Amino acid sequence: MQKSPVTVAVLTLGCRVNQSESSVFEGTLRHHGVSIVPLEESPDYCIINTCTVTGRSDAASRQLIRKAVKTGAKVIVTGCYSQLKGDEVVVGMAGVFQIVPMENKEKIVNIILGEEAEALYHFHDRARPYLKVQDGCNFSCSYCTVPMARGRSRSLSPAAAIGRAKLIDAEGYHEVVLTGIHLGSYGRDLPQKTSLATLVKNIITRTGIRRIRLSSIEINEVDDELLEVLTDARVCRHLHLPLQSGSDGVLRRMNRNYSARTFVQKICSISAKFNDIAIGSDVIVGFPGEQDVDFNETYSMIKDLPFTYLHIFPYSSRAGTAASFMKPKVVSRIIADRAATLKKLANLKKERFASRHIHKILDVIIEEKDGHGHMAGTASNYLKIRVSTESVRPGTLVFVRPNGLEGSSLRGFVVT
Repeated sequence: MQKSPVTVAVLTLGCRVNQSESSVFEGTLRHHGVSIVPLEESPDYCIINTCTVTGRSDAASRQLIRKAVKTGAKVIVTGCYSQLKGDEVVVGMAGVFQIVPMENKEKIVNIILGEEAEALYHFHDRARPYLKVQDGCNFSCSYCTVPMARGRSRSLSPAAAIGRAKLIDAEGYHEVVLTGIHLGSYGRDLPQKTSLATLVKNIITRTGIRRIRLSSIEINEVDDELLEVLTDARVCRHLHLPLQSGSDGVLRRMNRNYSARTFVQKICSISAKFNDIAIGSDVIVGFPGEQDVDFNETYSMIKDLPFTYLHIFPYSSRAGTAASFMKPKVVSRIIADRAATLKKLANLKKERFASRHIHKILDVIIEEKDGHGHMAGTASNYLKIRVSTESVRPGTLVFVRPNGLEGSSLRGFVVT
């Protein structure tokens, strides 16, 4: 009688780096005959890649772990939450099979297979796969625990990064998203120092990938070399540049290494050079000591700058960080009100940017069916669009003419 394949559920919380790592688990396991299934199918194993960036992330990690244990699966926990709060997992969540430290993440596959297996980086379920080229962070932002969990900055060698990009290209993917915890620091720690811009140039010249996208980078790391790379048609006109606050006082308490004026000048320079670029950002509201005047400075800056979308985070105190000792704390009602105010502004900016592209032809990678006779996809400039077709295979790059808006997303049809 033929043995049934081992079944595994992979559950991922948090950032694109976590998602990139989980895709390696899935692709490698599939390559060795393991079936990746939803948790609802009571798998033999469940890998949970946790996050601890906010209190909600911690709670979500705990909830997933408990839910997975109830299925009877052998639950393997890794990621930032279990790295920093492993005692909580051990003491509070009986039934966890194994906690795997961050530095041993890739060995999770070996635990399930029962043998040594080389990690594979080019099998992805995503239509736009993430390629992790950097990990860790040397910054010391006063609110952040990520450097505690992931350690100092470490870059993948250019040869390895280009090699993995070539394999992704050979599998037929049309976009690769370069990601890292502190992506803009890529190459500084290597024996032969290099840069993110140089890596992108090499991927352009040595692969045929049609779209190369950068995930989040810091404002001070957008230099002339990187802006020159963005002029290449194969590099997505899209930057995600965390602001966090528009108040110099708050930025100093956050231990960010730029002023509000510096940020504004750089954004205006980028926008002047690329009038079609999508610029996203992160903002924290309710940081300790944030007064009305500080929030108003943030609001005014965001209103005046050409942001196309925002990720808004109510401040979450993290144990062990400098910010956790700062006072005065902002009351939760005020934090919620400020977050809601910024979300309204963000939605307006997102709709305005999307509406500028109605009737313009966009290159779109189809990602999934939406269940209502349409496919959902992402344009080079990060606009999300519903396409009137169900006949296009996910992962296909098509040209789409938007003909209207649905909220802040576009709808359109494929053109030939």
